[in-house]
Amino acid sequence: MAEGWCDSIRLVYITLFFPGRNKLHLLEFLEMRIKGQRLGYRFAFLLCLAFAVTSLRAEVRVLRGFTLIDGTGAAAAADSAIIIDAGRIKWVGPVSALKVPSGAQVVDLKGRFVIPGIIDLHGHLGLTSGMTLDTKSYSRQTVEHDLKTYAEYGVTTMLSLGLDGDAVFAVRDQQRASRPTMTRVYTAGQGFVYKDGIGGGISFPGISTPVFSTVADVEPAVAEQARKHVDVIKFWTDDNLGKAKRMPFDIDKAIIDSAHRHGVRVVAHVYYLEDAKKLADYGIDGLAHIVRDKPVDQELIDSMKRHNTWQIASTLSREVSLFIYAKTPDFVTDPFFTRGVSADVIKTLNSPEYQKKSASDPNLEKYREALAMGKRNLKALADGGVKYGMGTDTGVPGRFQGYFEHLELQEMVEAGLTPMQAIVAATSSGAEFLKAKDLGTLRAGKWADLVVLAKNPLDDIRNTHTIQAVYIAGNQVYTKETSNDTNK
Repeated sequence: MAEGWCDSIRLVYITLFFPGRNKLHLLEFLEMRIKGQRLGYRFAFLLCLAFAVTSLRAEVRVLRGFTLIDGTGAAAAADSAIIIDAGRIKWVGPVSALKVPSGAQVVDLKGRFVIPGIIDLHGHLGLTSGMTLDTKSYSRQTVEHDLKTYAEYGVTTMLSLGLDGDAVFAVRDQQRASRPTMTRVYTAGQGFVYKDGIGGGISFPGISTPVFSTVADVEPAVAEQARKHVDVIKFWTDDNLGKAKRMPFDIDKAIIDSAHRHGVRVVAHVYYLEDAKKLADYGIDGLAHIVRDKPVDQELIDSMKRHNTWQIASTLSREVSLFIYAKTPDFVTDPFFTRGVSADVIKTLNSPEYQKKSASDPNLEKYREALAMGKRNLKALADGGVKYGMGTDTGVPGRFQGYFEHLELQEMVEAGLTPMQAIVAATSSGAEFLKAKDLGTLRAGKWADLVVLAKNPLDDIRNTHTIQAVYIAGNQVYTKETSNDTNK
């Protein structure tokens, strides 16, 4: 019986507090030693209990001496401190007011900068191996692999938009019942496409996708995704520069209305101003790409504000990926990039054959024009008071998870936003859209999802590359000291 109690304590401890592997190995060693010496089970139980209690105390961590950028848009606060207890922020304030709890682990971060974990509102999971689309290998293992990659780049939460299999739900639900050690995932499950359109299994063969021909197809598909408790519904309406057909407006509206009846919010892949206006008027909750064909106008801005339609993602880095590989991109030699990809990826990006193929795309100049238009439109929406987050469309070949989130921040600043605006978009605004009240800012009571930087991102947004450590729910999921990253 005592053995069962000891196992129960260990199980509860691991489930709630996720200690390091070394602690688990130590506990197993102690149990073996006790059994080997034929000590009483009662003593074994007490030792396990004492170990668990001691470990719980060690879960209190104090970070101190850093400059705090808390995600709210408030001015940076020098010489700050945070107390983390069981994965949550118990206290945050100036070092001068800090009272270090007895037995706490203290981490000196003098000269460092701390921001909330980055939130990407448009990504994809489990589909890509190197530079190859590999939908047949989608599994819980590939999903978790990608979530770990995001985490190592300080992306602590992501919204996976419309290309997921059912494996993602088990990952998500386990995370929400515990303290994750990889990036938190939200999901749209399976997105919806028009029979003559793009997206989903049409654009990515092998992905299971509901395909609509008429309004009658909508309700059963929406009900099925709602039954799975998706976080949002996604659909695609785009013609791929005239190569396909956009989803008819009556189907667009039926999706939005049905999802809202089921209590689920809706986001859409868009390209054209006309579509964005219609969708905003129908009450869509978010646009998953920026308008790229024309300048946004006051009519769209007013409609988005009136219907609380978010620009959840501008995906400017997506537009970059459509033309940048026509020659060797500068980031191919950036250690911050190379630490997250394989040697085969580097070889491909340097390959003259690959570059020649990329350069042969007849729409190359249109992609550059779309990026320029997207930047102007993001600035206009932000200035107009439309709510916006940060999103990338990472997770398909050539859009690299982790690195492209930082590229997106850079593109947002180049569009005219301040570094603070970009950081807020990628932290508290992302959490607001997700209705994740425990995320997005570094305030008391929130989960301790945070990134430690060596340099000030408010001076230069590219300083988000200087990651020293990443924490998710108080768990240190990345530290530069144990990585191959040479970026300073």
